[in-house]
Amino acid sequence: MLNRRSHLLAGAALAFTLAAGAALAATDLLDEVKQRGTLRVAVEGTYPPFNFRDAQGQLTGFDVEIATAIAGKLGVKPVFTTTEWSGILAGLQAGKYDVIVNQVAATDARRQTFDFSGPYVSSSAQLIVRANETRPMATLADLKGKRIGVGQGSNYADLARGIEGAEVKVYPGAPEYLQDLATGRIDAALNDSLLIPYLTQTSKLPLKAGAPIGPSTSNAIPFRKGNPKFQAAIDQALADLKANGSFEKISTKWFARDVSKPLTAAK
Repeated sequence: MLNRRSHLLAGAALAFTLAAGAALAATDLLDEVKQRGTLRVAVEGTYPPFNFRDAQGQLTGFDVEIATAIAGKLGVKPVFTTTEWSGILAGLQAGKYDVIVNQVAATDARRQTFDFSGPYVSSSAQLIVRANETRPMATLADLKGKRIGVGQGSNYADLARGIEGAEVKVYPGAPEYLQDLATGRIDAALNDSLLIPYLTQTSKLPLKAGAPIGPSTSNAIPFRKGNPKFQAAIDQALADLKANGSFEKISTKWFARDVSKPLTAAK
């Protein structure tokens, strides 16, 4: 009788443990975030103007302000973790934070591991030209015979090489090709449309944004799979921020335009 009772008690304990584990596994990330009172956000912290530390050492930038606004819509406080890009997705998979707000492209390969919010940022390759440029450079055909500067090893170098009749000059980085552009050694440069306002403002050179080139790509917010309530809440927060003008206000502050809307690419 004692052995039978022990078996019954052991079986009941096992059943309770399994039920508790199933309940825990079924807990949506939204419930965890609400109970904790914080949204744990990962950013690089070294990627201006998206996320970086200002002169006072405070974390700032477009991503930081958007993440803070999303947390506010969820009724919680943001807690930021800075980490290198090379390990940021692995950290999310390991549960070190709830979301990454760091311009993550929602690729098919990444969707195998993570769920994503709806797209909230659209970017494309875009030209940079001199402020007094009057020659037409609105289409790919306009670039025939033009000298285009690009950063070494960038996607834009390959894109520029595919422009028929263009002469491509490769530079170590943006400062070098922007200087050559300002002095007339090249006719245009090519970079990400989201970075160009920041580059032209901080370079203090007489430059301006030109026409976008190629198709637009979208970035979204990744999080652990299997959290439908959390996904719906993040999407609703983004929708609310766009509807009340907050998203556009933050975007215009950092990029001089609404980055949720794609530019019209040159043809």
